[in-house]
Amino acid sequence: MVREKSELYVTVPSLFRCPISMDVMKSPVSLCTGVTYDRSSIQTWLDTGHNTCPATMQVLPSTDFVPNLNLRRLIHLWLDSHSLRSPPPPPPPPPSLSKQQLLDSINNNIDNSTSLSRIADFAKYSDENRAFVASIDGLIATIVGILSNVNGIQVFESVVTVLYLIVCENGVREQLRRLIFESNRDCLSPFVLVLQSGSLSARIESARVLESIAFDSESQRAIAEKQGLLHELYLLASSETGPNAVEAGFSSLIAVSTTSRQVKKELVRFGIVTTAGKILSDSNTVASVIEKSLKLLEIVSACAEGRAAIGGDESCVAAIVKRLMKMSSAATEHGVVVLWSVCYMSRDQTAQEAAMRSNGLTKLLLVMQSDCTANAKTMCSDLVKMFRVNSKSCLASYETKTTHIMPY
Repeated sequence: MVREKSELYVTVPSLFRCPISMDVMKSPVSLCTGVTYDRSSIQTWLDTGHNTCPATMQVLPSTDFVPNLNLRRLIHLWLDSHSLRSPPPPPPPPPSLSKQQLLDSINNNIDNSTSLSRIADFAKYSDENRAFVASIDGLIATIVGILSNVNGIQVFESVVTVLYLIVCENGVREQLRRLIFESNRDCLSPFVLVLQSGSLSARIESARVLESIAFDSESQRAIAEKQGLLHELYLLASSETGPNAVEAGFSSLIAVSTTSRQVKKELVRFGIVTTAGKILSDSNTVASVIEKSLKLLEIVSACAEGRAAIGGDESCVAAIVKRLMKMSSAATEHGVVVLWSVCYMSRDQTAQEAAMRSNGLTKLLLVMQSDCTANAKTMCSDLVKMFRVNSKSCLASYETKTTHIMPY
């Protein structure tokens, strides 16, 4: 039973309870046996080595599960009807400045952390305020100018926060990109300093801003070539400070590395394959980070160094196979591309064996039956044919030998 705010008790339909935790399911998924569990509960059960359905104790021919969307909708409707869903977070406190006071403050002086913090507080309050800040004539140019004219980590952090809050407003990222990359001023060193020494929130905001302005080859190259910047983004992605920081790091690295082979090689040298493999192997990793990890592995698998590093890391290959059909369709397709690049295109024997040991053949057949893209199905088909040949290698060898002694 669930207790309401009115101190009354509400009986929970048994269908809505996870058979393992007995709590109302947040993300119901169904096994091949037809029994539905909460995703986190059944994932923990499977990750600890069990190969049976907890409710029926049947041995599972497949440990894959699919989201039970109909049940999830019913649970949400039931929660809403009883006012049991968690309330939204409270709104931030109103800004201390009016629009006119903000303008007056900007006209006076904003090259200090106090003034910039006031602008940030004003922008945080609402979408309307962010749009207003972004529309102030000359403000973005002034803020970018602070990056090259003022020293101090606190000021840089405040600049980054303001830019992060307004970078998604109409036309801001294009203007910001032009001001940062088309001038002779060094506007990237402050980002390196914030990533090295700033607070966690400022480091995340720095990565988000860099991701937003890295939308063409020139800006991507400038960020990648700035001494220390690429490595700091990698360190953020490989940190253990929480999923938000890791996701921000991966997102920025993806934005920077899409077109440059040299950046891919640098990331491999830093150890991105090992980092991504550990993230994929961790059962507590959130879905968004898994998707970003697989996307970055797909990017580095486009170069020979990346394919060699992935092929040489059997645990990474096994983790990729494990994640197929477990997350989003995008994550699955990223994983298929990586396996195809390493196992099929590069014919990496170690990677092929690791994928086969991890039930790769069955997983790929499941992907082929799903609603994946035509390109992913083609890659799966290539891999399935190769794995089937490898699984029959002993028989194939025998048939080849007997062909030579056939009399006709």
